[in-house]
Amino acid sequence: MTIHSMTAFARREKKSEWGTFTWEIRSVNQRYLETYFRLPEQFRALEPVLREKARKSMQRGKLEINLRITDTDKAVGSLSLNQNLVEQLCQHAQQIQKQLPDSQINPVDIMRWPGVMQAQEQDMDAQHAELLAEFDLTIVDFLAARASEGENLKAMIEQRLSAISAQVDIVRSEMPEVLKWQRERIETKLADFKEQVDEARIEQELIMLAQRVDVAEELDRLESHIKETGQKILKKGGACGRRLDFMMQEFNREANTLASKSINTTVTNAAVDVKVLIEQMREQIQNIE
Repeated sequence: MTIHSMTAFARREKKSEWGTFTWEIRSVNQRYLETYFRLPEQFRALEPVLREKARKSMQRGKLEINLRITDTDKAVGSLSLNQNLVEQLCQHAQQIQKQLPDSQINPVDIMRWPGVMQAQEQDMDAQHAELLAEFDLTIVDFLAARASEGENLKAMIEQRLSAISAQVDIVRSEMPEVLKWQRERIETKLADFKEQVDEARIEQELIMLAQRVDVAEELDRLESHIKETGQKILKKGGACGRRLDFMMQEFNREANTLASKSINTTVTNAAVDVKVLIEQMREQIQNIE
């Protein structure tokens, strides 16, 4: 499955007999799926349908969905006169004028009477169907944009994972020399006390110290996290942002332990580099669905 970014944009415009309309969908990262609509008032009834279409296509992100419409002259519809109603209004007006000779009948007032002027009704069902069909195509474009950006994020994360793996190799190759140097340093310091301290006790302390500075377990866990992230989570794809965010916490835990055990500049520098790489991944993962 493909990895999708939560940051994307899509726009489609179509000219119809009744007008020109434009769909726009944009999104940014969000913990859950939130949808906001800006629709002309006469098309507010479409909102539940649009919301359901978005919910079926996406799981996370803050979506803003806009619809703009420019009506054509044909869309406005021609006006027609309700002749029967006009005749009745005129008759009543004439009767009133006989009782009020000074009054004048204003044709505009008659036209303003409810029902006198009638506009041709538009086929709203046909308009809704055309709008929804174009919205589906906009969703397709939008998901393609999300997928394209998701692939870029995936490639960036894979690069950081490779860099972390390289740092793990450096530390692992350095550890035998580090342990040897630490042992020699302690033995030199204890040389004057060997006659006073039991040899077995010194050896035991050296073993315990070696265990405290040994980072083999942390290196093994980092390698395990690299495989889990790259070969399982990223390869599986889908809505994996939350899982990746959890893995960054696990990465960071091992990097902190690696830094705390460091007694060598090479190991210290490697631990710092690993933490920088983890933070770079964490920032980008916030945009993954």
